[in-house]
Parts: sequence; structure tokens; C-alpha cells
Amino acid sequence: MFDDIRPYNDSEIPAAMQRIVSDKYFPLVSSYLFPSKPLQEVAALMGSFRTVEEFQWGFMYDAIWSLADQTTSGLTVSGMERLDPEKHYLFVSNHRDIMLDAAFLQVLLVDSGRKTSEITFGANLMQGQLVIDIGKSNKMFRVERPSTVSSPRDFLIKSKYLSEYIRYTIGQKGESVWIAQRNGRTKDGCDATDQGIIKMFGLSGGPDKVKALADLNIAPLAISYEWEPCDQLKALELYASSSGKPYIKRPGEDLNSILTGIQQQKGRVHIEVCEPLSYGELEAFRGMPSTLFNKEVASLVDSRIKPQYRLYPNNYIAADIISGKRIYSYTAAEKKTFLAHVDGIVKEYPEELRDILLHIYANPVLQD
Repeated sequence: MFDDIRPYNDSEIPAAMQRIVSDKYFPLVSSYLFPSKPLQEVAALMGSFRTVEEFQWGFMYDAIWSLADQTTSGLTVSGMERLDPEKHYLFVSNHRDIMLDAAFLQVLLVDSGRKTSEITFGANLMQGQLVIDIGKSNKMFRVERPSTVSSPRDFLIKSKYLSEYIRYTIGQKGESVWIAQRNGRTKDGCDATDQGIIKMFGLSGGPDKVKALADLNIAPLAISYEWEPCDQLKALELYASSSGKPYIKRPGEDLNSILTGIQQQKGRVHIEVCEPLSYGELEAFRGMPSTLFNKEVASLVDSRIKPQYRLYPNNYIAADIISGKRIYSYTAAEKKTFLAHVDGIVKEYPEELRDILLHIYANPVLQD
């Protein structure tokens, strides 16, 4: 069932591990994630895994914490107590980094004594057998994007199929699911839940829209980075789009964003598990036309995420620069560090890029 999109099951893990260690890029992956371990030791460890859980606990857990130790100045979480240990949730998260938003959540779930979740995996990112094998061994499942289907009708069919898989995973497999609140990462710093995502959730739930969503146990998540992942790449994309022409990604651009997000310094990173949506809250929208219903639920998710987004000095500094006033509190050293970072990015580009970059950092402060 759902064989074309689901993650690997336990019986598929040994073969996947052999493909991973045989891949020409595996030595590079191993040296970056485990610089102190010989390649042969890591390869032998990979070859010993026989289940998804063994791979996650024996490789991914250590790899993600190693990455956090190398590229963050602290990975923290709060709000885990809002989750009922007997329930499985649909985590709806703001989206700042292609891979790490969900990856960081997984180790924090494990450290809180919970199971990892399944994770959406954009079809546009399934490039190369190594990426596919690592992703699907790590409970990631395929999600079509508008750019990967032939027509709007085909996208609707795929969306219903995805909705059915999510409902099956939560209700029958007994697994939680992570999904972004929108198609693609937030580029401008303004997090907002796409009404289309809410519509997709309900496509598989029957005529009772309230029950369809309530059965999924939607739990919003807010992830905050001190240094915006891929801020230079996001600013350049926004600058290219400012001409009014559609932005067309270059071949390999998504992979470059993945690698940049993984490698760059992120400062402090925090995940807040927000209060899950209750049946009573959803019941208040009963009887509304579908479009309005989806809009209200999206707004409810946003009302959870936005107040819990953790603001850092960089956000306040950028907001003050844009306003031309000193409103917020931060140190001279923090401002100097931030300005040096901005200057280092924009020095080779038109001055308009500076304003775009400042707004990426300031918008979480400035948006309603």
C-alpha cells in the first residue's frame, strides 16, 4: 500500500545500506558527519543495520547531533509536555531550512522519550540514489510539487493520495507526520500557513470537515534560527523575482540549498511545540463554506506559530535599521556582528539586496 511514496520498511533497509556505503559520495558524507571516525568503521556500522529504527538510532541520531554541535550554538525545545504520549500528531511547521527543520525535531523527539515522525520529502529533492536511500530509510515519504506534475488536475489527484497516506499513517500505522505549513521554504521571513495545505488535509476525511481535521491531531510547530538558513541564497532569489518575472531555479539549486543549510553556522536554534488544535476550536468553524473554513483553520495555525517564533538580536537590529529608530534592546557588539554579516553578503551585489536581506531578518518582528 502506497508503495510509490512511502518510506522504506525494515525489509528494505539492508539493501539500502549497501547502496549508501557503495555510493561515490559516501566518503564525503561520512567525513563531514563523523570526522573523527575512520570510513571503514562508519561503513561497517551502516552495514549492520537491519531496521529503520536501527538506522535512525545508530546513524541519524548521532549525525544530526554532530551537525548541531558543529553548526549551532545551541539546539533547544520547549512545549513537548503539550503532546499526549498516547496520540500521534500531524506536526505543521513553519519552514526555514529544507532538511534541518524536520531533522532537528527528530532528535528532540527522541530525547523527550518519543518516537520519530515520518517526514514529507519533496519530489523535486529526490535527486540521486544516495539522497533517496538516506531519506526513505529515515522515514521520509514522497510529496509531489506543482512543478513535478503534468497538470492542475493531476496535482489534485496526487494531493488526495497524499492526504490519504497522511491519514493512514497517523490513524493506522500509528506514526506522527511532519509537514511544512506551505509549499517551499519561507524566503522573506514571513511565516504563513497555505490554505491549500489545510484543504489537502481534509481531502481524505469525508464530508465532515471538522472531524476530518480533528482526527489528524494537528500540532503546530515554530522553529527559529538566529542566523537565517541560506539567507544569501534567499535574498538573491527574492532580488531576481523583484523584476516581476517568475523565478526559475537552476539545475542543482535545491541541492545547493540543502548543502548550504547544512554547512553554514546557524547560531541558536529553538523549536516550540505549540498547543495542538482542539476539536472545540475547529467546531467553531462548522458550517462555513470550504474556502472560508480552510482560511480560518490556516489562521488558527498561524495564531499558534507566530507568537512562539523566537526572536533574536539580529531580528531586532534589522527592524531598527529599517525603521531608522532605536526601539529594541541589543548590544553594540551584536549589531557590529550582524552588520558585518550583511556587508559580507551584499558587497558584490546591487544595493537593493541589502534591503531585501534586512527584511528577511526584520519581518518576523514587523509582520502582524
